[in-house]
Amino acid sequence: MNHKELPKMYHNKINKTVNSIQKVYNSMDNKKETKNLRYDYISIDRKIDNIFNAPDYVYKADVTIITDNDTLQKRIVARNKNNLITIDNEYIPISIIRDIYKS
Repeated sequence: MNHKELPKMYHNKINKTVNSIQKVYNSMDNKKETKNLRYDYISIDRKIDNIFNAPDYVYKADVTIITDNDTLQKRIVARNKNNLITIDNEYIPISIIRDIYKS
């Protein structure tokens, strides 16, 4: 039975405007490098914890780190209270990090 064969009681006409459109925004894709950038609401500590606690993290993570002056591509292996530690034993102070995400 196709649409034309259905009884008229099953035909619906919409005579009004349907306002069911939803707008969805993703701030994780908005990686702009300006000094007046408004960063995500997620704290830097939380982002770092999420990277180290991710299911695909084994002993290192390739990340992009944004500071006020630079954008760094690093491979991090650990953190202590104040610093991220790279695979090259470089210490990056967490206090200078404005955003961090996996590369």
